[in-house]
Amino acid sequence: MFGKVTVNKMLAGLDGHLGEDDYSEPLEILINSANKNNKFNLFGTFAFKNQLKDRLKMRSKLHNFMKDKDLPTPSDPIFVTGLPRSGTTFLFNLLALDKNHRSPRYWEIMSPLPITKSDFDIKRREWKINAELKFARTIIPKLRSMHHIRAQTPEECELLATINVRSFVYMCMANVPEYVEYLKDCSFESVFMWHKKFFQMLELNGRPKRWLLKDPSHIGHIPEILSTYPNAKFINIHRSPMESIGSFCSLAKNIRSAFSKNVNTKEIGNVILDFWQHSLNKGIDAKQNLSEGQIIDVSYSGFINNPLGTVKSIYEKFDLDIDIETENSMEQYLINQAKIKKQKHAYSLEEFGLSEKNINDHLKNYIMNNEF
Repeated sequence: MFGKVTVNKMLAGLDGHLGEDDYSEPLEILINSANKNNKFNLFGTFAFKNQLKDRLKMRSKLHNFMKDKDLPTPSDPIFVTGLPRSGTTFLFNLLALDKNHRSPRYWEIMSPLPITKSDFDIKRREWKINAELKFARTIIPKLRSMHHIRAQTPEECELLATINVRSFVYMCMANVPEYVEYLKDCSFESVFMWHKKFFQMLELNGRPKRWLLKDPSHIGHIPEILSTYPNAKFINIHRSPMESIGSFCSLAKNIRSAFSKNVNTKEIGNVILDFWQHSLNKGIDAKQNLSEGQIIDVSYSGFINNPLGTVKSIYEKFDLDIDIETENSMEQYLINQAKIKKQKHAYSLEEFGLSEKNINDHLKNYIMNNEF
């Protein structure tokens, strides 16, 4: 059924409204790879097609809105990066409590236009998006325990890369090996051009002191980020790949199982391990060109054992002030989180054709250079 979808159909009605053509090549590779390797169920066909079309429509709206506007570069960002499932969300949410930090809300990423400050408009968009998220959790019940999202909470900017059709989101949705190979070495310069446009647009509602952003995949694109944001800073959190890789494979399996009739867990393990080996190696090389004050490495165990102490070390590293109000907010957040009964996320490496040995073999460069 999905094979009937073509690039031309996905672009129907959007001609001339998408800006420069940096999207048709990855779009064609993605669609061809999805057609070739998947047997989508009815929901999967709709969801995959709808995701692509919606993000292209979002790109069209952003292009039309930003056309002929000459706006300043956004405030300097701090990027939280690290392997998926390595504590990036926990750290991100904690840092987002500082009023000097501004992070995009999920509703802003999904439905930012037309620009609004109206409480009524914002609540209406939040309600619509929360209803969609509630439906997604009925289709993928384990999503709540693996990556809980609300319309009004800060969210990672990986979803912005989908308007450029260059995002690891699609490897979670489907078996697309040709597309993943393309992602490993294609240019991401245009991704951050659109990234910049998005935050320039948000700043029309007010310029923050700094942007706080998060995306695991950014670790593989430091040069492109610095080309767009020369003063960017990076918080790189490290968790044992034995835990983070297996957990991410489980996330991908649960999402794909809602979409497809032929989920191959061994393929998931192989593709994900290879992709992150490539990204981490690129990150290790790129970090050599960062100044001492631009990056801090954080161990997952150290952060979990002493969250507030870790946060204070980050502020000290980047020469930032942390006031008593922020500190109190963070302490209360940690108290509240400790009260929440978390569902155990069960998985095994063997299910995905992985073992500690082959993860060690693939990621030995990363493992040797970091503490977990």
